[in-house]
Order: sequence, then structure tokens, then C-alpha cells
Amino acid sequence: MPAILIHGVPDTHRVWDGVRQHLTRTDVEAWDLPGFGAPVPSGFGSTKEEYVTWLIERLEEVGEPVDLVGHDWGCILTARVASLRPDLVRSWAGGNGPVSAHYEWHPLAKIWQDLVEGDRYMNELEPMSLAQDLVAGFDVPTDLAEEMVSHVDAPMKDSILKLYRSALTVGAEWESALADVAAPALVFWGVLDPAVPIEFGERLGQAIHASRVVRLDCNHWTVLQTPDEVAVALEKHWSQIN
Repeated sequence: MPAILIHGVPDTHRVWDGVRQHLTRTDVEAWDLPGFGAPVPSGFGSTKEEYVTWLIERLEEVGEPVDLVGHDWGCILTARVASLRPDLVRSWAGGNGPVSAHYEWHPLAKIWQDLVEGDRYMNELEPMSLAQDLVAGFDVPTDLAEEMVSHVDAPMKDSILKLYRSALTVGAEWESALADVAAPALVFWGVLDPAVPIEFGERLGQAIHASRVVRLDCNHWTVLQTPDEVAVALEKHWSQIN
């Protein structure tokens, strides 16, 4: 039963490198979502529903239930997968990705969702400026922020805009189905996250009957700031599953 790790925005599979270095198990895969370091399939519109369908199809190919983990948008998408296809998920863990009708999108998300301002933002985006914003606003280590933005290319920019524009009311649409998550669940959350406050981690934990909500003393990118603590929480979670 492999562990599958799913990244968020604007990330690729590399965001999990630090966590993977601290895991003792070797059957771990970190996947790139289409447009985020992976090719965009023909006809793929990069909506939230299409990403969920893509994940389900990939998980079906694995052939056995997996330990599914997501951060940021990876958390949102994998929680949806776990609610729709519990047969594919042995356990679930996720963090800093809200699935709540009470959540209001952060300011940058609102820019991306605007058809004019979002396009302007992406057209004018300077990678190093974005890296500086990640360091200043989210405490991402400088070297990791610079590495992250180096992979923000035209397909990723387009995918980000399409994803966020499909998700204006994702919390209201998907929250009620969280009750259908049958897999043992764990929530891990950076309590200093200004974009997604800890209350939404608590709400998520309650909705999916999580065994724990691990509160980490860091910002949004827990997997970059405290990879060792995330790894410990995951391995403890997996060890308690029969």
C-alpha cells in the first residue's frame, strides 16, 4: 500500500522532498498535477473537478488502496477524492487547504479569480519578486522559495488561473461530502498561516472525524518549514492503522 503525496499551488512534487527525506518507508511517491511540472492532457481544462477525476484515474491504476496525503490544494483535492472514492484510500492526511463554506479566499486568490486582474498578474509576474513575497509573507526559506518559483512556467500560470476560477465556491460545494470520508484521517496545519487560519484546520478535522489535528508552529508551507515534524506525524498516523 504505497503513500501518494500531492502538492498544492504554486508547487510541484519537489515540495515534498524534505518530508520524504525524513520518512523511513520507501514506498512513497510524490505526483505532479497536470500543468504543475507534468504535461496537460489534451482537452484538460484544469478545473477542480478535472483534477479530482485525474487523481481518481491515477489511483485506480495503482490497484490497491493508498495512504493519500495532500498539502494546500493537494489537501482540498485529495479530501474530495477520499469522499467520493473511499475504496481507493487506506488513510488520508492533509493540511493547510480549506474545505469550508465559511472560508473566504485570500487576496491573491481573488486576483487570480478575476478575469482581467488575474491575467495581468500572470503576464507581469517576476519569479524573483514572487520568491521574495513567499519569504516575507509565508516564511518560506529563501533557497526553497527561489527553487519553487523557478518551476512557475506558462502552463502552471494558466493552470493556476483556471483552477482558482473553477473554485469560487468550492467550500460550499464540497464541504458536506467530507462526512463520507471513511479512511482514518489526520490533519496537520501551520498555525501561523495568514491565508488559511488554523480554525479551518479544526473545522476540517471535525468534518472528517480526524484522529488528530497536529498544530505546527509554522506558516502555510509546513512541508518546507517543518518537514521532520510532518514526517513524524505521518508515520505515527500510518502506524496506527490496521
